[in-house]
Amino acid sequence: MNRIEKLRKKFPENTDAILVTDQKNIRYLCGFDYTDGCLLISQSKAILFCDFRYIEAAKMNADPDFEIVMFSGKRSDWLGCAIKEQSIKELGYEDRNLTVFEYERLKNDLPEVTLYKTGSAIINLREYKDAEEMENIICAQRIAEKAFDHIIEFITPEKTEREIALELDFEMRRLGADGSSFETIAVSGSASSMPHGVPRNCKLEKGFLTMDFGAVCKGYCSDMTRTVCIGRADDEMKRVYNTVLEAQLRAINGIKHGILCCDADALARDHIYEMGYKGCFGHSLGHGVGMDIHEAPSLSPLNKEKKLDTGHVVTCEPGIYLEGKYGVRIEDMLLFYPETVVNITKSSKDLIEIY
Repeated sequence: MNRIEKLRKKFPENTDAILVTDQKNIRYLCGFDYTDGCLLISQSKAILFCDFRYIEAAKMNADPDFEIVMFSGKRSDWLGCAIKEQSIKELGYEDRNLTVFEYERLKNDLPEVTLYKTGSAIINLREYKDAEEMENIICAQRIAEKAFDHIIEFITPEKTEREIALELDFEMRRLGADGSSFETIAVSGSASSMPHGVPRNCKLEKGFLTMDFGAVCKGYCSDMTRTVCIGRADDEMKRVYNTVLEAQLRAINGIKHGILCCDADALARDHIYEMGYKGCFGHSLGHGVGMDIHEAPSLSPLNKEKKLDTGHVVTCEPGIYLEGKYGVRIEDMLLFYPETVVNITKSSKDLIEIY
């Protein structure tokens, strides 16, 4: 069953068709990445609307199940004509990302149509990855790992945090990435206690250097974090690092099909708290990854109903953050195949000291 058919089965009640306007949802459904257009999917037809700038590329790259229509003139007239031809009376719209302005314009341009929220219909489809999506994620992860190998050789105490972040971004692009999954994090010393700290234009501080980064391959993201030490780590730093590493290993070994997201989080959190760091692990154990860097499901202590299953791709990233002092995070990616769960992150997790 292809993605269009799966979406049709998830049409909200009383909905004749769905208007898809989110760029990543458009790419997910039709296979063509472009920034200005929409899809109209009914029970009998799938239409891709674009303008002259994209028409040739759309013909070459879009799923052949889509009829391609080029806008010329007022776009709402073309959309209205397609809706009228198919006798569409109830139209679903993407309420998760459509702005109020766009919604009001849609309502004014299509007065004969009743608009219905589609909620998470497409997002729910995207949560479970197929084999091709997983291969793209693995490709992105391999690029990130090669960039990590490079950055270990590049780092010196004289480099700045910004230089580290920029070098990671450049190396991933050089290795073939479409881009970075998100704004690369490279924070050192006291700044490493901030999980999403912003790289500074200052030389690397002695102590921990946390690097959180990922590549994009064919529209799909990877995500990894490694923490190294600038200078030699003292006994307390080694204890913090090893506590995070042990917490992560316990979670990786314990995460199986059918486990609740909250229980997956507890595998790591309980160990960190037992080691005396209660309150120092303030985020969830992980999150889904796909076309967006943060997708469902969330491996959070609050997520007490969702179970992990085949098709999920999630991160496992426990951390300890001592405010004003330093922090450690280690992050791998787990893929849920039908029979097994595989950690696809290959980079070393031994504590590396650079001096």
